[in-house]
Amino acid sequence: MRRTTMTAARVAVGAVSALGFAAVIGTGTAQAAPQDCTVTTDLFGARAACHDVGAPPGREYTLIVECFGLHGIPEAFPLMAIGPYHGSWGGSFVPSGQGGASCLGPMSFGTTTGAHVEIYRQ
Repeated sequence: MRRTTMTAARVAVGAVSALGFAAVIGTGTAQAAPQDCTVTTDLFGARAACHDVGAPPGREYTLIVECFGLHGIPEAFPLMAIGPYHGSWGGSFVPSGQGGASCLGPMSFGTTTGAHVEIYRQ
């Protein structure tokens, strides 16, 4: 029992250390894939602002945030894993709008390691 508790404590300390390292490395501002967007990341998420005045009608963008931390394994609930995953997103947004995404969710807790904007609908 004591050995199991010590092992669990060591794993938890290692996970927190990795999250802290990713938080320091992952913060800042990055240029998005569509050149008319600016992506700003913080500790637990990202925001994007786009100003694509020449976009064709109907185009929409989405913000993808890359995270590292504790997350649910797809198709294997309630199993959890520690590692990289894509965070939640707030849906699509128009070329002259804003979007947001987070590494915090009902089954995930992690820090932002990167983010980018992709064309959601052409």
